[in-house]
Amino acid sequence: MNKTIYALGFFDGVHIGHAELLRECRALAKRDGCGAGVVTFGSHPDTLVLGNTPRLINTPYDREKLLRERFAMDTVITLPFDERMRSMPWMNFLTMLVREYDAAGFVCGEDFRFGDKGQGTARLLAETCAAWGIPGTVVPEQTMDGIRVSSTYIRDQIETGDMATAVRFLGHPHILSGKVVHGHQLGRRLGIPTANLQLPEELAVPKFGVYACRCRIDGKHYPAVTNIGTRPTVEGHSVTVEPWILDYEGDLYDRELTLEFHFFLRPEQKFPSLEALKEEVFRNAEETREFFSV
Repeated sequence: MNKTIYALGFFDGVHIGHAELLRECRALAKRDGCGAGVVTFGSHPDTLVLGNTPRLINTPYDREKLLRERFAMDTVITLPFDERMRSMPWMNFLTMLVREYDAAGFVCGEDFRFGDKGQGTARLLAETCAAWGIPGTVVPEQTMDGIRVSSTYIRDQIETGDMATAVRFLGHPHILSGKVVHGHQLGRRLGIPTANLQLPEELAVPKFGVYACRCRIDGKHYPAVTNIGTRPTVEGHSVTVEPWILDYEGDLYDRELTLEFHFFLRPEQKFPSLEALKEEVFRNAEETREFFSV
C-alpha cells in the first residue's frame, strides 16, 4: 500500500463540510506525493457508544461511491466499529493506521472524537502528528445560512421533504443505489413502467411523495419521476421506491441503477381513480423534464 494521507470521519451523506476535509486531504497528498484516502466505519459509532442507531443518509456502498467518484479519493478504508474498535485507546488507533495502512498524515474536523470513551480529540491528533513529523490538519466546522452543516440536519430535511435544502447542504444530489426488483407491474399496465427499488431499513426515509430525479444506468443519465410511499390509490402498505425512467427502454430487472434525488414535487395522495393517478403522474413527468431543462 502506498503512503496515504487519510481524512477521518463517518462521512454520512458526504456533505459540503466533509468536502472541505477531502479537499485538504487531496491538497496535502499532492504536496507530499502521497495517495489521498478516507478512513470510515461500516456501522455508525453511536450504535455501540450510545446504544442508539441513527437513520443514515447513505448505505456504505453509496458512501464509498460518492467518496471515490465525486471526490476522487484513491483509497476508502471501511473499518468495523465493533467492541475492539470502541475500546481501543486513541493513540493505538493512530498507530494502527500508520503501521497497517501506511498513513502519512491525517485530516479531521474540529469536533472529531476517537478512541476509548472518545478521549482522542482533534487537538490531540494535531499534537501527535506534529511530534511524529507528519501532517495533522484540523478543518473548522462549516456553516451555510448561519446553520452548522451536519449529517443530522441534512437527514431532517430529507425526512421532511425539503430535498432542495438537503441538496444544497450536501453539495450534490441525494443518491440511492440498488438492484431493480419485481413489482406488481401496475405502472406498466397504465403506460407508466416503473422500476422498483428496495429502501434499506437503516436509511432515513424521504417524505412520502413524488420527486424529480435523475437515474444513472450504465454511465448514462435519464430524467425520472419517482414515487416513495405506500401507493394508497391501490391500497398498498409496504414502502416502495418507484422511478419512472423517462426516455429509457429496456429490461432493468436485477440490474443496478442509481437514483439522484433533486426536488420534491408533491406529497403522496390517494386518487379517486387510476386514470386520475395516471394524469397526475404524466403531469409530474413534465415537471421533471422542465426541472432538468433549466
